[in-house]
Amino acid sequence: MKYMLTVEELRVLGSLLEKKMTTPEYYPLSLNALITACNQKVNREPVTTYGDTTVLRALKGLKAKGLVLQSASVRVAKYEECFCEQANITEEEAAILGVLMLRGAQTPGELRARTERMASFPTLDDVTDMLNSLIEMGYVKEMPRKPGQKEARYRHEFGEVQAEEVSEDTTSELPIEDAREEVAEARPERADRLAALERKVAALSAELAELKEAFHQFEQQFQ
Repeated sequence: MKYMLTVEELRVLGSLLEKKMTTPEYYPLSLNALITACNQKVNREPVTTYGDTTVLRALKGLKAKGLVLQSASVRVAKYEECFCEQANITEEEAAILGVLMLRGAQTPGELRARTERMASFPTLDDVTDMLNSLIEMGYVKEMPRKPGQKEARYRHEFGEVQAEEVSEDTTSELPIEDAREEVAEARPERADRLAALERKVAALSAELAELKEAFHQFEQQFQ
């Protein structure tokens, strides 16, 4: 692979990709806003508790790889991704990769629901076509199906694989009844309702992060 990233770098880059498309008014992100984005409790699997040191280390690694830029023209440092340009991908492809970086392996139905705020995919076939394009680029891999699993699952190919994704590849003795239950839980209508709630919480999280940052800057005026 052209880009091999650590788990922390993947979380930081995925957060930047997401916020660039979902809350452009708050983008680029300050360090505090980026930490909040990395650690938010929705649209993240697993949920993390990264601190300044972890995120700064990940940013250093991403900058060294030419995938992140730091704004130098503002008093408070802000960060933005340049991964899309370097990888030569569209906004729709970036939306899919961002979700895969933040949530691990996904089905086309899950990707369609969870990229709703970032890109428009009118049909599942549109998502599948985009995934096939990313596979040709070497950025995405289709995972082996578990017994009884109807939909294919896909993961990114940008670095370290989460433990739960490894288990997706290796758990071949899963009972068919359990697999059917898991597929049922991922039905599109349920995913749509969940996505609507996630959008609301994500927007509130972004607003809270910016309010915290503004208050921090206000406090600094009196120190």
